[in-house]
Amino acid sequence: MTAVLVLGLMTATCVQAAAVLAAARWPRRAPAAAIVLWQALGLGWGLAAVGTLIGLGTAGQDLGGSAGSGTAPPGAGALGSGVAGGAVTALGRLVRGQLGFGPMALARLASLVAGLVLLMLLVWVLLSASAAVLRARQRQRALLSLLAHGDPKVPGALVVDYPAAAAYCLPGLRSAIVISAGTLDLLDSAELAAVLAHERAHLRERHDLVLLPFVALLNGFAWSPVVRKAHQAVALLIEMHADDMARRHRPARELATALLRVGAAGGGLAPSGALAAADPASDCDVTARVTRLLRPSQGLPAAALALVAAAATLAIVVPAAVLVIPF
Repeated sequence: MTAVLVLGLMTATCVQAAAVLAAARWPRRAPAAAIVLWQALGLGWGLAAVGTLIGLGTAGQDLGGSAGSGTAPPGAGALGSGVAGGAVTALGRLVRGQLGFGPMALARLASLVAGLVLLMLLVWVLLSASAAVLRARQRQRALLSLLAHGDPKVPGALVVDYPAAAAYCLPGLRSAIVISAGTLDLLDSAELAAVLAHERAHLRERHDLVLLPFVALLNGFAWSPVVRKAHQAVALLIEMHADDMARRHRPARELATALLRVGAAGGGLAPSGALAAADPASDCDVTARVTRLLRPSQGLPAAALALVAAAATLAIVVPAAVLVIPF
């Protein structure tokens, strides 16, 4: 039962850590490090939660001996070959009808099935979200091929004749940055350059792939406050990270005023599958980004970054090791 207890503890720890991280202020000082920690907590929770359920379904069984034997040889139990190995063995015995039908056997079977269902659900929501994003991008590219055109004011970007302010990027193998005619009329050349730098950062860092697992979790577990907060926090952090990348090339004030202008104009919405420079539905997020740009705080010290890296490593390594290493 040691492995099950470790995995259960890791499941609860990842959930609690996510709740604490969502309310913390330090991630705004180091968005990149915080994003890595969020990814590690998400992956670690998935491994630990699935492993806990499967471990409960296989713990204490003699999966290494013959059917109906009352003793297990040392190291041959479900957890003696790792939780993952125990699950495979248990499924084999289930198919052969060797797990029995007593109350404990049925409880273990229910836990094993629940673990497998959770695993399939996590894989399904990720694949479903990926497919939805790809379809949305294909539709957008088809529309842009018909409606968009180049403009010397925004080199390398596509312009659509839309009166409202909008600026977003469409990631992928055929990535594109899209600016509306309303944005060209609203922003000056310096502000436009800052917006382009922000969108190029999104494309270069592949922030769409960073956000995708959290979109998938939100689709599958929208009822969970922790999942909703995680999605919101990561979405804000990738915008802040892109802001940081942009201000390496342009003054922070240019991007800040561009965000304020686009937000005040009620623009900034992006189609599905794209990343927008400013989302008018999140006024508080835009305010936080502008404040951070105009009054930047000192980044995290090296010791704190090392602690974050260690926490992220443990969140993944501990449940992964318990799943495959004999206990």
